[in-house]
Amino acid sequence: MATILAACANGAGSSLLMKMAVEKVVKELNMNVTKVTHSPISEAKSIATQFEMVFVPNTFLNMFEGAIKKGVHVIGLRNVMSAAEIKEKIIAEGLDKKFAK
Repeated sequence: MATILAACANGAGSSLLMKMAVEKVVKELNMNVTKVTHSPISEAKSIATQFEMVFVPNTFLNMFEGAIKKGVHVIGLRNVMSAAEIKEKIIAEGLDKKFAK
């Protein structure tokens, strides 16, 4: 089972669209995901370790080094609304298999 956080600068528009794209991809990949939520980067930095996966724009990746060291899969995206990029990154990291139903 996995929980996922999608975070962007303000936690409003972009992170909500990213959350929706992530939900679409995990459903398509038949992954065992119990929760997908979104937040601003400022909040995400402090709660990232509560999730198995965190999706952020590439420019914010360096803010999550602590979470990465604790085993959180922090995934940077060039286009936060691209379901194709999200799917590609999930498969590349083997997360589709790790969290398969």
